[in-house]
Amino acid sequence: MVTNIELVRDFVNTLHKDREGDEEQLTSPAALSAWLEGRGLGRVRATALDLAEAVELREALRLLLLANNEVEVDTGRAERVVDAAARRARIELRFTDGPVLEPASGGLAGALGRIVVAVQAAVADGSWSRLKACRADDCEWAFVDHAKNQSRAWCSMRSCGNRAKARAHRERQRHL
Repeated sequence: MVTNIELVRDFVNTLHKDREGDEEQLTSPAALSAWLEGRGLGRVRATALDLAEAVELREALRLLLLANNEVEVDTGRAERVVDAAARRARIELRFTDGPVLEPASGGLAGALGRIVVAVQAAVADGSWSRLKACRADDCEWAFVDHAKNQSRAWCSMRSCGNRAKARAHRERQRHL
C-alpha cells in the first residue's frame, strides 16, 4: 500500500532532472494514463490537454516541496494550481467508513484530485513537512526526510549533497 506522501513523491518524480538531461515519464497522454492506472487512480483516456494539466500540477507540487525544504519559490502560483485541480475534481467530504475526502469528478480531474487529496491527508497526518524536493536546482528530486530533526536538504549526500558541499568549500577557499 502506497502512503499519501509516497504517492505525491512518485508523482513529482515522474520528471527526473539530471545534469546530463532530464528523464520524463509522462511523455504522452498514453504514458499519463498508464501511470495513473498503475497507481490505482483510475482508468483515464488522457488527451494532450490532460497531459499539460497533469504536468502543471506536478510542477506546482514540486514548488511546494522546494518550499518545504526552505527554498524561496513562488508558492502563491503553486497553491493556485493545486486549488484549481481540487475545484475541477470537486473534492467532497463523504461518510463511508468514516469521513473521507474524495473527488466527485471522474476522468483525469478525479485522478488528479486523488493526488490533491493525498496532499491534504499528508498535511492532516503531519507527514507533509517531511516531503521535500532536493535543493540542487539541477535535481529537485522529491524525497521523504526521515531525519529526526527534519534537516535533510538533498536527495542524497553521495550526489547532490556532496556536490553542494564541495562547491561551498571551493567558494570559501577562493575568498581566503
